[in-house]
Amino acid sequence: MTDDGQEHGLKRRAGPSAEGDGMAPGVAGAVSGGAEAGTGMSSTGPGPETGGPEAAGPVERGLGVLRVMAGAPQPVRPGDLARATGLARSAVDRITATLVHLGHLRTEGRDLSIAPRLLEFGNAYLDASGFGHALRPSLERLARALDESVSAIVLDGCDARIIGKAVPPGRMIPLGFRVGDLLPAERCAAGAVLATAWDPRTYEAWRARRAADPLDAGFVAVPTRSTEPSPERTEADFAAWTGTTAATGWALDDQLVAPGLVALSVPVRDADGRPVCAISVLAHTSRHSADGLREHALTAMTRSAQEISQALYGPAAALGPSAGLDPSAAPAGTAYTDAKPELGPSFLQALARGLAVLVALGRQRGGLTLAEAAEAAGLSYPSTRRNLLMLRQLGYVEQEGRRFLPTPHVLELGYARLSGLTLAELAQPHLAHLSGQVGESASLAVLDGSEVRYIARVATEQITSARIAPGARLPAYATSMGRVLLAGLPEPDRAARLEALPPQDLTPYTLTSPAEVTTALRRAADDGFALVEQELEIGLRSLAVPVRDRGGRAVAAVNVALHAGPDSPEHTVAAMLPALRACAARVETDLAMVSAHAPVETG
Repeated sequence: MTDDGQEHGLKRRAGPSAEGDGMAPGVAGAVSGGAEAGTGMSSTGPGPETGGPEAAGPVERGLGVLRVMAGAPQPVRPGDLARATGLARSAVDRITATLVHLGHLRTEGRDLSIAPRLLEFGNAYLDASGFGHALRPSLERLARALDESVSAIVLDGCDARIIGKAVPPGRMIPLGFRVGDLLPAERCAAGAVLATAWDPRTYEAWRARRAADPLDAGFVAVPTRSTEPSPERTEADFAAWTGTTAATGWALDDQLVAPGLVALSVPVRDADGRPVCAISVLAHTSRHSADGLREHALTAMTRSAQEISQALYGPAAALGPSAGLDPSAAPAGTAYTDAKPELGPSFLQALARGLAVLVALGRQRGGLTLAEAAEAAGLSYPSTRRNLLMLRQLGYVEQEGRRFLPTPHVLELGYARLSGLTLAELAQPHLAHLSGQVGESASLAVLDGSEVRYIARVATEQITSARIAPGARLPAYATSMGRVLLAGLPEPDRAARLEALPPQDLTPYTLTSPAEVTTALRRAADDGFALVEQELEIGLRSLAVPVRDRGGRAVAAVNVALHAGPDSPEHTVAAMLPALRACAARVETDLAMVSAHAPVETG
């Protein structure tokens, strides 16, 4: 079995080694020892014999670029990307220009990095499979009940892919892998659970993966083995483990996945009794022994697995629009294919169409038929069919009867790295862009009691720049960000917060009377922004707009802070409000991607 890059026609060019020809080591590792190296995950077998990367089609090359980008330390230089993929620099430039336009990559100077919109492929899998909707409430209840980290894991080829997780509230250092991480099946309890239903073909793929990567160097989520295990012993041990698991209905991992960690897994079964997912609880040996974890968690885990199975396959489960989908949303292809006139030859329309098809499959639980996929993607029937066949051949799409669905393999495209981003991390590049546009400091804050707490900031080097760092707290009533956040609260909540920290005269301009504050908050709600003029500090002016979550709730605010003269407040609003609103909209777009199936921490 070749590594994943070779399987998909993305071999490195012959010649000097990656380390010897100036390639950044992390980029080389993303190809030669990345998270998916040698895993043989495609259920459809090896990819097409393309005769080399340049002979592959645009969709295959584009996904290869995304795969390398997702596995490499950020940012990545275009030259390194060309060497890592084996593509000509001109081809890499066209592919990355297309991916930047679509929002999957970002540029900073000439460097490239992955962007949160890349999560839409993994979200399409979670939506179409039904797991995204079914897992979260049960996992969160289980994490609270057990006070331990829990995960949901499915089979991706011959190994175990994490597709959901929950951590107990208040835990300072929660254990657990990231959603999107891939684990060797033979080193985790979930692998033993899922392997009870393996067929001979999956076993052959597993043997080939172990032969290609005996030290598990390609699995970035687990420690690399120090010595090469005996293939015969590994297979015998795993067969015995899966046999015991099939008999008992659970699997116990005593420090196999990593030293000091124990895990217990139970199956989630489909209507025919086959394991389609494993629920796993992970604990440190300082808290539980392996047997102690089983005694502590097995009953609750079994109940949670039954709840999830009922949500997926019970009477209420049926095909239909994915949770949270706007039925009136434009076809996926609209956003993917309308840039040709703007970018000309630099825009690879064939790549954009292939990605549009992949995203469109998440529109409905249970996947889409060919005709439905064509309509959802806004593409012709023949174009949709070609792209579905290519995506299936690459292992990113599977076919069940007449329906096509994304596979968990799409989670390799940056999901582990991006799904755990905090709100502060999401906002930081957008704040930097805003600050560069307006030439003033830009910040993001959340409401914390009666105060705003700064969580991200980009400061300018001007003499008059406000000296505020993330973590700083200021009274909400006297700040522009505080006012747009207070304005979005229900009246009783707003009144309670103002009562807890009554307005005081911080400057001669501070609004302190209840009537004045109420009027200012009502104006902020009506206008969608707040401007505060020298109320917090003499000489300081700030302008803020809210940042809203998927449900329209104001969860944060972004502002610019500047010297109060010589321009008038009206001039500041006219000059800066459009850029401020555009920044908030970009943060909201990224937040919607990251929060689609898990809560986002503020940071």
